[in-house]
Amino acid sequence: MAGHSDAQIASLVREMTLEEKCSLLSGADFWHTKAVERLGIPAVMVSDGPHGLRKQDTEGDHLGINDSIKAVCFPAACATASSFDREVLKKLGETLGDECQAEDVSTILGPAINIKRSPLCGRNFEYVSEDPYLAGELAASYINAVQSKHIGTSVKHFALNNQEYRRLTNSSNCDERTMREIYLPAFEIAVKKSQPATIMHSYNLINGTYAGESSWLLTDVLRKEWGFKGVVVSDWGAVSNRVKGVAAGGDLEMPSSGGKNDKKVKEAVKSDPQLEDKIDESCRRILRWVFDYLDGRQQGNFDFARHHEVAREIEEESIVLLKNEGALPLSPDATLAVIGEFAEKPRYQGGGSSHINTKAVTSVIDALSKTNITFAYAKGFEIEPDKDAARAAATAEELTEEALMLASRSKAVLVFAGLPDSFESEGYDRKHLQLPQNQNELIKRLCEVNRNVVIVLHNGSPVELPWISQVNAVVEAYLGGEAVGEAVLNVLTGKVNPSGKLAETFPLRLEDTPSFLSFANDKKNVCYSEGIFVGYRYYDTRKMDVLFPFGHGLSYTTFAYESVTVSKKSLSDKDSIEVTVTVKNTGARDGKEIVQLYVADKTNASTRPVKELKGFEKVFIPAGGSATVRFTLDKRSFAWYNTDIHDWYAATGDYDILVGASSRDIRLSESVTFKTDVVLPLPVNEDTAVGDLLRDERTARIMQDFLATHGDDEGGESSKEAITEEMVAEMLDGMPLRDLLMMGRHAEEEDLVKLMADLQAAVK
Repeated sequence: MAGHSDAQIASLVREMTLEEKCSLLSGADFWHTKAVERLGIPAVMVSDGPHGLRKQDTEGDHLGINDSIKAVCFPAACATASSFDREVLKKLGETLGDECQAEDVSTILGPAINIKRSPLCGRNFEYVSEDPYLAGELAASYINAVQSKHIGTSVKHFALNNQEYRRLTNSSNCDERTMREIYLPAFEIAVKKSQPATIMHSYNLINGTYAGESSWLLTDVLRKEWGFKGVVVSDWGAVSNRVKGVAAGGDLEMPSSGGKNDKKVKEAVKSDPQLEDKIDESCRRILRWVFDYLDGRQQGNFDFARHHEVAREIEEESIVLLKNEGALPLSPDATLAVIGEFAEKPRYQGGGSSHINTKAVTSVIDALSKTNITFAYAKGFEIEPDKDAARAAATAEELTEEALMLASRSKAVLVFAGLPDSFESEGYDRKHLQLPQNQNELIKRLCEVNRNVVIVLHNGSPVELPWISQVNAVVEAYLGGEAVGEAVLNVLTGKVNPSGKLAETFPLRLEDTPSFLSFANDKKNVCYSEGIFVGYRYYDTRKMDVLFPFGHGLSYTTFAYESVTVSKKSLSDKDSIEVTVTVKNTGARDGKEIVQLYVADKTNASTRPVKELKGFEKVFIPAGGSATVRFTLDKRSFAWYNTDIHDWYAATGDYDILVGASSRDIRLSESVTFKTDVVLPLPVNEDTAVGDLLRDERTARIMQDFLATHGDDEGGESSKEAITEEMVAEMLDGMPLRDLLMMGRHAEEEDLVKLMADLQAAVK
């Protein structure tokens, strides 16, 4: 079947009545678009994601309260991000694309790429990272893979939806530079590298305007700057004023408003005829999306058994070995004590709209039962203790004693700990970073009876680990999907060499987090007061101790970073350079290493983090072998967002290229020089600072000559000792031009007037 051309779609829009066009701008129900039967325009279905297919009927809900079809639950983004592997996200996307085709779902609602501003955000388990470059790159790979199967994606939540508290009405108040450097780049990368079929706008306001009503966000930035061609769809129930939303560039309202908002849009055309042009544009985009799916229909493939194996493979690439003092990999003849209710009931996904109705979940107990490993199980703790405090305490003591007895006679103890479902979910935020107290107390007591205690964590975001110095090893499984038990066991036994690394920082305590004073603490506004210093950008710049740094992850082998070279030592605005890194596997096991490249700005032209991630690659290296990794850097890799010119700007000067195993484990470095042709505006008036004029090559000589001619030459020896040249330079740095009249008897009003004229002429 031939695809529908743009001309055919435009013709359909011309044939539609205004009422039909307005009806097309909202859903028919919770999950379907509207059809226009008169013109042969069908409805299509969308479904929640992004780590599984949560297809529901027309009576379904959005928050996962009601059951959906049986489907495969893949690892959540908190896990897959730790793979640092574009190929892993490609595998996930292709598999989900096949499943959507098999279930006649046109679009899967994901990926979710909001920045992890605080570890408390209740939805962090389905967000990718605290770093926008990593989030954007992985999202682009996922989107391209899903859409290679002719299935649409819906990148969400655009933008600055970084908390669940009052998310429907709260205003995210953020300066432009912070938005451009932290909260928008992941979406920008996704648009430019993968052109998603749809983008879902968020609930919240941004600086006082609803995201869905912001023409700056939806039209100026998204469409005009980035070149987005697809459909902007509302988050479910995110529409406040539908007419304003259409005018701003919002195409599709979901779910159905029962025709109420369609009528408002139609009525608005009477007083604003130009609004119909916006309506036509939205209709063309919606029809393009609908027919792209219909023209690309395939049989699809929903092989539960095979896709379960894919879920296992993805989780194996994503598990992070946080600590290991020799207990792992497990000895083949080890007698194991397996403790913790998560061992038999793993927490493998989060709550809310991404909750998958799974067909087959494999726990570590299930996986162990299929091996020859000798083990015994003790529940140890209840994931959700009895609400009656007395009964809960009695049960906890009984379970603890059973676990301690088992641990005391075992060679190694595996404790499966984590956060209960009730601790993190869409709709509300966490209140603290602690594990349940019954788990912490049990782990401390287990360490008293056995030196080989290994902790496996099931959680969607960072937690405090007060017993970290007492345990032998810690494995971060995150929310690892339905095959988590098999994947974890394969890592514990060494069948799989762990290769994941943290896509977020684990702080020592909540009070250390950069947004601690301004996260989810106001009913109407949230102030992004930490600015660009989010995650490792904050901790590394502050030189602050953390529990585990961004990019951290161990292996059962070792890697030596042998050399780094650059293709050239200097570049300009339109140039790029290639960075080549050689890494050797110096251990006895095959393994994969995630090589990370950071850039450090040494120009002092602006306040910036000490380093920022600008490249990453995961490479397999056999034992004793080496691998060469290549990165390409361009102007954007060195730039910051300059609000004076409203564009990306890299200052002339030196930059360090840092290569390492984490943000705190830099192994190699090189330096390059950047030379820009961009001339920043320098307004000259009476309030312009002398220091700014002395640093600008256009005005430096003029300013120096004036100071030499009109400097203060009075004062005795004692005054010269009291006021040094360094002190004068510091005072001049922030002195406005108008104050130069006070510098000495040689400067008059007419001298300052002439100076201003000369300076203004120089910066034209």
